[in-house]
Amino acid sequence: MWKVELAIVTVICGAFVSACSAAPTAQPSQTPVPTASQTGAAATATVASGIKYVAIGASDTVGVGASDPAKGSWPAIVASRLPAGSPPYTNLGVSGSLAMQAVTQQLPGAIAQRPNVVSVWLAVNDLNATIEPASFAESLSQIVDGLVQKSEATIFVGDVPDLRAVPVYAGVDKARLLAGIQAYNDAIAKIAARNPARVKVVDLFTGSAALVSSGTVSPDGFHPSDEGYRLIAERFASAMRANGVPLRV
Repeated sequence: MWKVELAIVTVICGAFVSACSAAPTAQPSQTPVPTASQTGAAATATVASGIKYVAIGASDTVGVGASDPAKGSWPAIVASRLPAGSPPYTNLGVSGSLAMQAVTQQLPGAIAQRPNVVSVWLAVNDLNATIEPASFAESLSQIVDGLVQKSEATIFVGDVPDLRAVPVYAGVDKARLLAGIQAYNDAIAKIAARNPARVKVVDLFTGSAALVSSGTVSPDGFHPSDEGYRLIAERFASAMRANGVPLRV
């Protein structure tokens, strides 16, 4: 039912998406990833060899809205806290990407990097494009299942924040927007629950509406500002630390 109400958002947000730049070129990894037999061996071995971190996502992953996207995107902020000796992180984000596009455009590159930590944040563009939750879930499942099957990475999947206070959604029915967000977040939770040891949901929804202000949203009324990216990075970093990734404070 929220499809019609969100149609206007597709038009508004499309203007921002089309103006966004492509993601930085992926950097080849030189760091071997522990095999399944080594994963219980010790986090110490992982720290010693560094953390190979790869980010999959859309314009928020690229850092659109930040004063310096290369350093100010939330994945870049997370990567700046990786332990010493870690190789450069790889940001595969593509502005405007839908989950179904990331299956072919980003997943193969992520697997090729042989990461041990992957973040996936793909949902808002699908929501704006009125992709049905079941179709979104199918695409996200392909990404998550591919990483589970073809890498040793722990996968951190961001859910949908509470977008109701974000300026670009001012004209959208808030009840229907919330219903759409909850449907997406339910789908994300179910996907993660299939592999709880490897797939972790990063809660970007709880309390996020209260954080929306002129200081956390960029002038386009849609993407995060520098402060907004810092808050998102904190959510991902906290989830990673809670699951054994030794990020610096």
